[in-house]
Order: sequence, then structure tokens, then C-alpha cells
Amino acid sequence: QVQLVESGGGLVQAGGSLRLSCAASGRTFSNYAMGWFRQAPGKEREFVAVIRWSGGITTYASSVKGRFTISRDNAKNTVNLQMNSLKPEDTAVYYCAGGLRYSTYAVDYEYWGQGTQVSVSS
Repeated sequence: QVQLVESGGGLVQAGGSLRLSCAASGRTFSNYAMGWFRQAPGKEREFVAVIRWSGGITTYASSVKGRFTISRDNAKNTVNLQMNSLKPEDTAVYYCAGGLRYSTYAVDYEYWGQGTQVSVSS
């Protein structure tokens, strides 16, 4: 059974930092791209960042570029999202996802975590 489990969400003041982690189990993700998406109340799910499981190639949404960093630890089968200089508009549920296609579109991802809440106060 494939599982993606996110952790690390919470409440932080604007300008602060949080580090999200996604633990993958149930299969090898060596050929999978791993992405982070987020969904704010009343809004559609949007792309945040993606990393190739091998090679370390990354892509970021323009709204987070320069503030967020996606990384992976193949030995631990985890993907992380370091979020710095957080803004109130970053408030959302953040989801980890795995897919065979390196993509910024949610429809291309087969596996999803349950999400973790990130709240940024002004």
C-alpha cells in the first residue's frame, strides 16, 4: 500500500519559517517526481514545487521562488519543503504528491498525502 504522509505544518508569524516533510512508503519512488501543492479555503489546489527523485532538478511556482526550497533524502525516502519568509497568503493545506511525470499539474500525480495545515498570521 502506497502512503505519503506529511508533517511539519503549524502556525507561524509572517516572516517566519516552517519545514514540511513527506515520508513515502509502500513502493520505490526512485523514478517518480515528487511535488508539493497547496489549497487555500475557497481556492483551487495550486502547484508549489516539484523535484525529480533522481538528479535533483527542481521547479517552483513564481509566488514561492526564492523563499521555498524543495529537497529529497533518498536514503530516508522523504521529500522536504523548507519555507522561509512566510506570508499570510501562504496559508493553506499543503499536500505532498508523487507522479511518474515531472509536472506542475495536479492531474499528473498518482499518489497524494492527506495534507498538513500551514497558517501564517500577520
